[in-house]
Amino acid sequence: MKVRPLHDRILVKRLDTDSKTKGGIIIPDTAQEKPQEGKVEAAGNGKILDDGSVRPLDVKVGDKILFSKYGGTDINIDGNEYLILREEDVLAVYK
Repeated sequence: MKVRPLHDRILVKRLDTDSKTKGGIIIPDTAQEKPQEGKVEAAGNGKILDDGSVRPLDVKVGDKILFSKYGGTDINIDGNEYLILREEDVLAVYK
């Protein structure tokens, strides 16, 4: 894949969630909410500040992140679903 987001945007692949509850009930795909966690697949160069300088991003490729529920834009690349969002929509990086 040769996609590079611009400026302070990142390309995220959503992580799969469990389709069962703790009690063993299977949740159909249509009833599941989209996960709010993902893995950074590509990142832009950084945010352009008012003085023209570039501030590098805090996230890097490979980071697992939590992001806001309504942030970003869903896209489809080579049959795979991704999300492009701004770094400001990232809530946390976790391991």
